[in-house]
Amino acid sequence: MVARGGRRSDRRREATRGLARLIVHTDPIAVLGIALSAALSISLDLTGAATGVESLLAGLMGTTISLLVDSLARAERRFHLRTLMDGAPWLTSAMVPIVENTKQAIENYPGTRVALEARRRFDRIRTDTDQLRLGRITRLGGDYQDLLGATRTAATRLDTLSNVMPRASGELSWWNSEIGRHYWAVNLEAMRRGVRITRIFAYARLTDDLQQLFDLQRSAGVRVGLLPLGTVDKSLHLNLAVWDGTSAWEGRMSAHGEISENQFTVNPDDLDRLIGAFETCMSVATFPE
Repeated sequence: MVARGGRRSDRRREATRGLARLIVHTDPIAVLGIALSAALSISLDLTGAATGVESLLAGLMGTTISLLVDSLARAERRFHLRTLMDGAPWLTSAMVPIVENTKQAIENYPGTRVALEARRRFDRIRTDTDQLRLGRITRLGGDYQDLLGATRTAATRLDTLSNVMPRASGELSWWNSEIGRHYWAVNLEAMRRGVRITRIFAYARLTDDLQQLFDLQRSAGVRVGLLPLGTVDKSLHLNLAVWDGTSAWEGRMSAHGEISENQFTVNPDDLDRLIGAFETCMSVATFPE
């Protein structure tokens, strides 16, 4: 008796789990349709509006229609996913392990920091790809690969704004750093290829060190513009570069005036904004000969 009772209990639990899995993996609209079909069947039977067999058939018909709608919705999603993957052959092989690994991490370690981090990293992928969809690449402040790479491939023109306002690390700290020296070397290579560089410096006070930087770049062939503090609104004291009018970079600054984020963009709205900022500054900057 106990054994039979235990088996019945196990079967009930398994049936409950199966029903739960069915509900979880069924489209919400289909679940609602099944619920309404069951309610209709019971209502017809209780009110006597239909015989028991008729009310049962009505409920089964509604359930069948709901499951058919669910099946069609699933097929449509699968077709849509296949269509998306067809655009880039490598995407399928890349996405499958990402999804599988994330799913296993969540299922194998539920409720742990590992599961939470798996969700965060998956969300980060979604956020990053959303930025790529908009034509933007965002990197941390110390990662200047796009600034360097785009300068290496510039064809005819490089227009830049350089903010050398006072900051905690010093006005020329960026230009004197390893990345600043590397960037200047890439600038020299670009000019040897025939790229015309116009650089406008926004500054607060013309010190001897700043004058030496301006003279160095001017003598190397850069068209140097000077933009003293107060000439334009502070919102235009930017660090930006525009290559051939088709791509741009912006160095987002922290409260201390240090670059905390790099954004490379080919987004038309971004280009309009950054080109507009450069042209506004160029219209009021002075260009010593």
